[in-house]
Amino acid sequence: MRAVWDGPIVVVEDPHDAIAAFDEGLPILRVKTDTQVVPGQPDLEGARNALDALEFAVGLTRSGAAAGVVTGPVSKAQLYAIGFVHPGQTEFVAERCGLSPDLVAMMLAGPSLKVIPVTTHIPLRCVPEQLSIERIVLKGRVAVKGLQRQFGLPHPRIAVAGLNPHAGESGTLGREEVEIILPAIERMREEGYEVSGPHPPDIMFHERRRRNYDAALCMYHDQALIPLKTLHFDEGINCTLGLPIVRSSPDHGTAFDIAGKNLADPGAMITAIRTAGECARRLADA
Repeated sequence: MRAVWDGPIVVVEDPHDAIAAFDEGLPILRVKTDTQVVPGQPDLEGARNALDALEFAVGLTRSGAAAGVVTGPVSKAQLYAIGFVHPGQTEFVAERCGLSPDLVAMMLAGPSLKVIPVTTHIPLRCVPEQLSIERIVLKGRVAVKGLQRQFGLPHPRIAVAGLNPHAGESGTLGREEVEIILPAIERMREEGYEVSGPHPPDIMFHERRRRNYDAALCMYHDQALIPLKTLHFDEGINCTLGLPIVRSSPDHGTAFDIAGKNLADPGAMITAIRTAGECARRLADA
């Protein structure tokens, strides 16, 4: 922190000491004391420190010592180099909470749009084979329950995107909508959820359409993240739904090219911290 900020810092030994420490400076709960990190120059030691911090934060939150986890962006390439085997931090946190990744959902959120990808960090050519009725229904359930518990929406409206252009044109441009996505929507409706679709992906994200749903269930990573980042690049966040704890993060990358130069926009991190606090209060009141 001192490498990138000259403000006051207070090292604390317990999360409960952080509140009082804010009167004097930014409270820091250190994981290690011997790590030397150069901003913008990722290395294996920094990756180990990041992973240790993530493990530590999840443990503190699971124990009740903290109300939530707000993670920063990480270099997956560096994490993979030290033996990290998860597609991302979301799957790591789910495992540490004793859950299968299929039982949690990555929701990206901005002021006017929330999106949940059914498949996440896999090659585009693998998406059709990874889609199934069961997987879509599972993500839909997690989305609805998470929006109810963490975001205070009693009856969330879910819009489901098609996979193919024009949502398959009744099967002429692809069979996934007919054979997988529509049956999943019908099953969710039978369970009492307010679900619509499959919607043509190229028209469901404009302003008028967004008024008709609370969250969009998308079939793959970029189908969800491109509209979210186009609309809310500097304020979009990631919330993991389905966990027994609160976890959020800014929805931007590491930006090593500007690290330590005082050029980054802090809006997404501020929103992630604020949202984590709001979600934690709702869970505590539930």
